[in-house]
Amino acid sequence: MEQFETRFKQVDVLPMVKYFMDQLDLFNLFSKYVPASEGSLAEHAQSLCILIANIICDNKPLYKVQEWLCQYTDGLVTEPVEPSFFNDDRLARALSALFHADRHTLMTEASCNAISVHQLLTEEIHNDSTSVTFIGKYETPDPQAVKLKHGHNKDFRPDCKQVVFGLNITADGHVPLSYQLFDGNTTDDVTHIPNWNGLRTLLGKEDFIYIADCKLKTEKNLTHIADEGGLFITIVPKNHKEYIQFIKYLKKNEVPWEDAFSVENSRKKGVFTVYRTYEAERTKEGFRVIFVHSSTKQKEDEARRQKKIDKAIEQLESLSPKLNAYHLKTKKEIKAAIDKIVKDVKEFIDVRIVTDRRQIKVKVSPGRPSLKSVYKNKWEFTHRIEWKLIEQGLIEASRIDGIFPLITNTQLEASEVLGKYKNQPFLEKRMYTKKSILEVAPVFIKKEHRIEAMLFLYFIALMIVSLIERKIRMNMTAEEIDKLPILPQGMNTKKPTWNNIRYFYRNVHFSQIIRNGVCIQSVVKGIGDMHKLINRLLEIPEAIYNYLQDGWWQFKAT
Repeated sequence: MEQFETRFKQVDVLPMVKYFMDQLDLFNLFSKYVPASEGSLAEHAQSLCILIANIICDNKPLYKVQEWLCQYTDGLVTEPVEPSFFNDDRLARALSALFHADRHTLMTEASCNAISVHQLLTEEIHNDSTSVTFIGKYETPDPQAVKLKHGHNKDFRPDCKQVVFGLNITADGHVPLSYQLFDGNTTDDVTHIPNWNGLRTLLGKEDFIYIADCKLKTEKNLTHIADEGGLFITIVPKNHKEYIQFIKYLKKNEVPWEDAFSVENSRKKGVFTVYRTYEAERTKEGFRVIFVHSSTKQKEDEARRQKKIDKAIEQLESLSPKLNAYHLKTKKEIKAAIDKIVKDVKEFIDVRIVTDRRQIKVKVSPGRPSLKSVYKNKWEFTHRIEWKLIEQGLIEASRIDGIFPLITNTQLEASEVLGKYKNQPFLEKRMYTKKSILEVAPVFIKKEHRIEAMLFLYFIALMIVSLIERKIRMNMTAEEIDKLPILPQGMNTKKPTWNNIRYFYRNVHFSQIIRNGVCIQSVVKGIGDMHKLINRLLEIPEAIYNYLQDGWWQFKAT
């Protein structure tokens, strides 16, 4: 009697991810730099590619990767490599092998493949860093690995150790090209010279524009880049003399601002941010300082200042009835309380302590009051506070609202310098993708050298996610497709993210009909017209989804 059985395997976005990984030739690169020992049941290259795919698709801890992989294989054992091979021990050994491999050269080749295959423009590179948080003591550090230290934790976990993760992305599609790890207590200002030197080696040129946050603005950093023929754009911190001198001048004088450009608010239609620029005197090193005025930042600065003033006045009103009692009896005590309240707004609120006195009679003779009691006159002092706004201070503050300064050694127009710097928030978005979508932190791996290897895989995963987002958005623009209905409940998005795409493909699966243990029919289900459109926008061949066979999940040499 014939026996029929229907089997279902998960598919979702894994074929798409494999296709983009194959474009970077990752399996061959891992095979080249992380070869497995003879007689191994599975190559390290296979394990590392599976880990990257897991990070991108679902991001399970090591001990659950095998379970995650079985969703795609349905436990079939007729395949050349069984999913059961990829337990946490084998994956951990692959990470150890990756740590001891030449990861820098591997990263360089992967980045060069991305630049070549996707024709990435590299004239403008953005840099930023974040902290990656670790849970645990890590009392026996690996001397060869990056050091886990307490530092300025950007996950707001000062109790946890961390490493500093520096990332470089292109302005073209915001694709990561390289990264560097630093000890957890490393400050950002000392990371830029080694990072720029690494970028110069990777790109084979010096004349790209290096854009970073205010930690780049040190004489040593800027001089090094300029002397080596490089270009930079960064922001000047508020405590530097270029900013302080200009603000002092601007409070009393007018400057000839020039219109730069305006940008519509992405969330409020019809609301525009208007930018203006003014180029001040060059620094002693010959670098240009460009001051920028933003209409949106001006409103934000005004609102922030008014909020502080309102809060201070509210606290003063609350303080007033508490005077002349307990710890607020003397002028010194009252002044200390006032100074604490107006600490951030003392140039906008003038507070006076007013002392009133009245004469009272005080009994000085002993015993109960009587006709023979002796009294003497004494002055009693009471304090109250009065306050008023300092109009001149408010006027001067309003003249510097919305101002921030940029410094550069490029020859671009001031508006072009600003336009390039405005791409810097997209790097912060990549950091958000790494932490919130790919869930890099907190890290729970025990051995430090494996953690460092895992962060390399996160970098590759972030590169692939960025390439997917760049490709679909670029082709949407080319085909004049304004939006795609791939959000929950069929809502539209103008800029599809990896999270949107991953969610939309969640029901795509592989169906098999088995007769007497032999597959007689297989088909991919869940692919609709919108899925086909997305595949076309991503330039994925139809065969990637339409002709899946047993073992399709495996990574192979090309």
